[in-house]
Amino acid sequence: MTVNGKAVSGSVEPRTLLVHFLREDLLLTGTHVGCESGYCGACTIHLDGVPTKSCMVLAAQADGCDVTTIEGLAKNGDLHPVQEGFWERHGLQCGFCTPGMIMSAAGILAENGSPTEAEIRHGLEGNLCRCTGYHNIVRAVEYAAAKMRGEEPAPPEWETDLV
Repeated sequence: MTVNGKAVSGSVEPRTLLVHFLREDLLLTGTHVGCESGYCGACTIHLDGVPTKSCMVLAAQADGCDVTTIEGLAKNGDLHPVQEGFWERHGLQCGFCTPGMIMSAAGILAENGSPTEAEIRHGLEGNLCRCTGYHNIVRAVEYAAAKMRGEEPAPPEWETDLV
């Protein structure tokens, strides 16, 4: 398989989940292990360009596939617009769900460059966050969408509330 643009190979037991191969064999620990049942989304990666919960895929099933993890989203030292959005709009608290949220959000924006708030919330339904209440996560995705369209993101609410 190709992981973050590099060809990798390995020998795994047939029952090895992709999330464990990424974390334990390749040492790409940005992909988090949460529920291991596909519910929380902390392990979301892109498999052939599609956001996928890596705890629901056997490593052997990814043979020949292109895998992108949170470590591979930034290019040439520049954050991906979604990563930048999470930074600029405080889209995280404890950070456990953040890699999966970012990978899902990048998938949403790859499909729809101008999603509504409702479309963003619907697109993130498979990712759970126990800290933020999702408000700033949605604002982070809106920020990224504007950046990806070449627009200047709207100022954060905490700045406009002061006027």
